[in-house]
Amino acid sequence: MSCLFCKIIAKEIPAKTVYEDETVFAFEDIHPQAPVHILIIPKKHLSTALEIENDDHPLIGHMFQVANRIARDKKVADRGFRLVMNCNRESGQTVFHIHLHLLAGRTMHWPPG
Repeated sequence: MSCLFCKIIAKEIPAKTVYEDETVFAFEDIHPQAPVHILIIPKKHLSTALEIENDDHPLIGHMFQVANRIARDKKVADRGFRLVMNCNRESGQTVFHIHLHLLAGRTMHWPPG
């Protein structure tokens, strides 16, 4: 498979791991947009949010639970953090394997851009 994130999960490409369990992998973004910028990805390959099916609901919920845990571990939960999942090119999705961006450590503005 040529998916960048699948290669990271398979340890074919190095990443700064923040969290890993049997279904989710989280690592530091190589082009951070905030002092804390973590990508949380499912180990199951889903190209976009449009591919999420009913059977995937526990996995998606777990991704959010992992994000909360990381925010607490990074000591940014109480100050605030942003979770973003882009879907398709016009939204800014560049890697077609669903992922949550956890952004924190600075004031976020709205609209995001």
